[in-house]
Amino acid sequence: MTLSYPRRQKQLESLVQKLGLLHTAPIKWDLLDLALTHPSVSTQANYEQLEFIGDAVVRLVAAEVLWETYPDCPVGEFASVRSVLVSDRILAILATEYGLELYLLVAGSAINNRSGEDSRLADAFEAVLGALYLSTHTLELVRPWLDPHFKRLATEIRSDPARLNYKAALQEWTQGHFKVLPEYRVQETAQPHGNPERFMAEVWVQGRCLGKGAGRSIKAAEQAAAQVAFLALSTDGQKTSEQQK
Repeated sequence: MTLSYPRRQKQLESLVQKLGLLHTAPIKWDLLDLALTHPSVSTQANYEQLEFIGDAVVRLVAAEVLWETYPDCPVGEFASVRSVLVSDRILAILATEYGLELYLLVAGSAINNRSGEDSRLADAFEAVLGALYLSTHTLELVRPWLDPHFKRLATEIRSDPARLNYKAALQEWTQGHFKVLPEYRVQETAQPHGNPERFMAEVWVQGRCLGKGAGRSIKAAEQAAAQVAFLALSTDGQKTSEQQK
């Protein structure tokens, strides 16, 4: 059943097409519309309940992908990799790849809340998964397009000592070596039209700038800066070890 608002219907059909699904797929369009409605628009008709369902869906999909792709993997590593796959940071990245912010209805002060943008996108992404699941009560509308992302990311996560979370890895390193936490300095900069990386971040430790990075959100910029710092420190540490041999 289509929505009574043709413009919104076309918007949602455009999103579904990006996901690689046909607009004739058995989608409950009212649920998909609700999944992309932020609580700032309505305190009752919003994505919060669908997000709750989607949280379980994304964890199940991640578990099945890992089970099928790495059948001999220890369960402890399953849990470790899945925790990264279903993190807000990764879900926000996937949401951005599909341009979910273009379809998300937001109102009031939430529109200009840049610091909460990643959380909103991750929540909406889960809500979309919830809506697609409830449309058929199966994963047939989810796994065809989500599986390739999770397979690619799982490979990257398993081969990366930082588990793609460079902020956490850098914090562990600085605490272990200096008993201090990294300090992030972020500023929003004017960017040319079409360039989404409007935040610039620097990470400082003991009065030294260890890395700089840019991102579409504060968290993304901090991750980029942390990655530069962590990889530089890892390289320096490896060189030192080799010299001592």
